[in-house]
Formats: sequence, structure tokens, C-alpha cells
Amino acid sequence: MPSSNNTNFHPSIFLLLGIPGMEAIHTWIAMPFCLVYLSALLGNFSILFIIRTDPNLHEPMYFFLCMLSAADLIISTTAMPKILSLFWFHDREIYFETCLVQVFLIHALCSMASGFILAVAFDRYIAICNPLRHSTILTHKVIKNLGLAIVLRGALLFSPQPFMLRWLPCCETNIIPHTYCEFMALIKFACAETRICRIYSLTAAFLTGGLDFILITCSYIAILCTVFSLPSKAARLKTLGTCGSHTCVILVAYTPAFFSFLTHRFGHRVAPHTHIFVANIYLLVPPIVNSLIYGIRSKRIRERFLQGFTSLKF
Repeated sequence: MPSSNNTNFHPSIFLLLGIPGMEAIHTWIAMPFCLVYLSALLGNFSILFIIRTDPNLHEPMYFFLCMLSAADLIISTTAMPKILSLFWFHDREIYFETCLVQVFLIHALCSMASGFILAVAFDRYIAICNPLRHSTILTHKVIKNLGLAIVLRGALLFSPQPFMLRWLPCCETNIIPHTYCEFMALIKFACAETRICRIYSLTAAFLTGGLDFILITCSYIAILCTVFSLPSKAARLKTLGTCGSHTCVILVAYTPAFFSFLTHRFGHRVAPHTHIFVANIYLLVPPIVNSLIYGIRSKRIRERFLQGFTSLKF
């Protein structure tokens, strides 16, 4: 669709460019992306199946892990098939409505994943700092309500995004220098005032990822204080090992998210291909890391997985 500097329009189709400056190696980039994506699908489906079929794993932490795995599956599937199609087959076209749906799903589901990581941290806080009340605090009803609240928070906070983008007129181009539709990337095409949209984006990001990160940090500070007061060295090491797994998940989930968020607003000197590559890592890596860390580090899930693999092998 031709660009226009004096006529507002709403394009019916956007064109995704991929990673600017790296077009020549898109095919090669797609190969590790595809492998990581398939591994994330296998890992998260395995976690869902194992927890669903093993009654011994029907506990609060594993229920929250199921929710996190479901969110991770949808997040990666929302963007990766289109990214791989773009890299391998130069399929650049994406309908405007599809783009809006992708924007909403990615941001809302990332918010939900952040909330589920917070729920896991909350479960570990109660299990370590107040173990005698763990079963009475985290009942099945509380788990369901907490999961529902996290889902509603993500859906309600980010539901205005598609409407904002639809109402904003585009007056420059329909070419998106990105691999998928991102709210801040589309905002840059608007020829109207976008200050309110930017403030809204900043507020929504703080009320989800920012607030979750603060609460997770506080919970682990309390956990560490409790751990170092334990009389047994073995108990301290075991608890620290559990906390270490969760810390890895938190770092992988939030580091690229904060980098992407900050560079959109303040990182004007960051090369575009660096920002876009990190934005892809943000969607691709956490789903596989979550499944690997929680699957491998959780002894009960690991044993159940090995039992199923052994039965299939023989």
C-alpha cells in the first residue's frame, strides 16, 4: 500500500521486514528459532501431560506451573509460526486485524506468564516461611481464584491496545521493520498525538511486569532470611537450590523484557536489529527455559518424565 504524508489511512495489510540488516541470514536464523520453538512445545506439553495424569502432582506449585506452561505455549505459537514463515518463505503480509490480535495476545499472555511466575514465588514463600499453613492458605479455591485474577488482569489491562491502534490514523507507511506486530512499533506509524498511548503502555507495563518483579524480589528476600536462619546446613542448601531454579526463570523472563521495554523509550542509540533480536528472544527463550528448569530441577516431574520415556523406549 502506498504511503501518504497528507492523507490518513488505516492499511488493511502490513508488511513485516524481519530483522533489518540481517535479511541475508534470515534462513539461518530460522533454524535455531525452529529448534527452540519445537523444544518449547515438547517441554511444555510434557509438563502439562505429566501433571494432568499424575495425581501426586496435584499440588499448588504444579498447578501454577501448568498455568505458566499453557501461557508459554500460546505466547510462542502466537508469533513463531509467522516468524518462521517470514524467514523461510518471505511471507511478509499480515492482515491489520490479525496484527491487532497478535499485539493483544502477546502482551496479555506475557502479563499472565509474569503473574504465574509471581504465583509460584508466592507458593514457595508460604511453603518455606510458613509451611504449617501452606495447605490451609493455598486451597484449590484460592488457586483457581488466583489464576483467574491473573488472567483477567492481563486481559483487561491490555484489551485497550487493539482499539487504540485501530483509532490511530497511519500516515507514513504500512511496512513494519520487525518480525511480529508490537504495540510500540505500530505506535510510531501514527500521525496523531500518541502521548496518552505511551503513558498507558508505561502504566500497564508497570502494573504487570514491574509490580510482579518487585513482589517476587520481596518474596525471595523473605525466603532468604528464613533460609539462613535454618539450623541445618543441608536444609539451607536444598532450599537455596530450589530458589536458584526460580531465580534463573525470573532472570530469563524479565531481563529481555526490561531491555526491550527500555530501548523502545530511551535506547535511541541501540541498533534496530539488536532490539528486534532481543524482542524475539523475549518470546522464544522463556517458554523453553521455564519447561527445562522446572522439568529438570523438579525431581518429581523429572522422574515421571523418565518413567514415561523408558516405557516408550522399551
